[in-house]
Parts: sequence; C-alpha cells; structure tokens
Amino acid sequence: MELKSLFAERMKLLLPDEKDFQSYLEILQKKQLKSIRCNTLKISPEKLRERLEEKGWKIRQPFQTNPKIMVIESNLEPGELGRSLEHLLGYYYVQEIASMLPVLALEPKPGQIVLDLAASPGSKTTQIVAKMRNRGTLVANEISLGRIKILASNTERCGVTNMVITKKEGAALCMKLKSLGFTFDKILIDAPCSGEGTLRSTPLTYKMWNINTVKRLSKIQKNLIANALEILKPEGELVYST
Repeated sequence: MELKSLFAERMKLLLPDEKDFQSYLEILQKKQLKSIRCNTLKISPEKLRERLEEKGWKIRQPFQTNPKIMVIESNLEPGELGRSLEHLLGYYYVQEIASMLPVLALEPKPGQIVLDLAASPGSKTTQIVAKMRNRGTLVANEISLGRIKILASNTERCGVTNMVITKKEGAALCMKLKSLGFTFDKILIDAPCSGEGTLRSTPLTYKMWNINTVKRLSKIQKNLIANALEILKPEGELVYST
C-alpha cells in the first residue's frame, strides 16, 4: 500500500532506523495470522483443540506457557471462524495475539474488583473474566449504546456472570466513581485510537486516517489515564494499551 506522505513522516519519526521502517512496510503486506483464544470458562484448551482438529483444522499453540492461545493454520472459508458451532457456543474468541497481551500484563485475579474502561466489543473483557474465573467484580464501561449491545452479546455467549455494564464517557465515569468512594485493584484502559496497528486487518482505517483525529484522540487518551489513576487502589495496577 502507498502511504500518505504525512503518515509516512510520522512513522519514520517513530521508527528512525531505516531497517525498522522497511520491516514495518514489509509486515503491512504480510497475511494476518488467524488466532483465537480458548475460553476456559467453558472448555479446556485440550478439549477445544481436539474438537477443532476433528473438523479438519490444523491447530498450532505457539506458547507452551499459555496453551489458550491458538493459531489456525488451515485455509478456512470466509467467515468460517465466526460461524463454527464452537464459536457460537462461546468456546473460543477470535482475537489477535497482540490484543491478548494487555490482559496478560494486567493479570486480574479471582475475587478482585476490576475496571475495563473502554470495553466493547469484549475481547479483552471476556479474557479478564476468564482469568478471574467469574469471581470478583468486573465493571465494563462503554459510551456507545450500539457497542454496548455487541459487548453484552459477546459476554453472554462466553458465559460471563460477574460483570456490570456501565454507559458513560470514561473520564466522567472515573470522576463519578471517585466521588462515591469506589476504587479498583486492576484497571484496563484499552483506549480509543487512530488504528495504525490494524492496517493489515482493516485497510479502511488507513483511508480514514488524518492528523486531526490523532490529536483529538491523544487528548482523550491522556484524560482517561489521569482520571483512572484517581480510582486505582494503593499498590493496584493499571495497564494502558492502544
């Protein structure tokens, strides 16, 4: 893909080594891996792999310490990952490996009180709850009613039972919770962003990219962090990802 001049200039600032920049351009042309995350609220990685291999899918688990992460190496039909019975039953979530990393860093535990400040569509939300084993409380916030419907659908499909959904602008929610004395053991801010990291999967993002959006979202991101820190417990942990 031919990069917009301003976009290319900004990426070169972020990747000043020419080799890194060229590697970035090469990666944009590579086919994206088909990765899924086993939903351990409903099934074990061993049983899920067995079921998927019975369908003729070739499965690879690239990380010995995290067998829940699976890569589908078979050539599937368009939409096959999303319409399989195992997906409809909530046995797995279609999720990029990079998207799984923030929750692995957050390490939410059973019994904790956790806030997912920008939760929809629910990939990280369901991952958080799986690590909590449906014990404790997760507050999943989303400002858009349309996206809340998607969040509710995905979390129900995955068997989430310890979650409260809120609808409010993230910083305003933090201020409200602070006034009520609420604090959290763990907070995830998967902030709204301009999408440079999704160009392989969503080329339309690049066509929509503009510098004004970058600047506007930067202000929102900083505001979310500043207010979320106010409701983090002493010794609590916050993960910011975008």
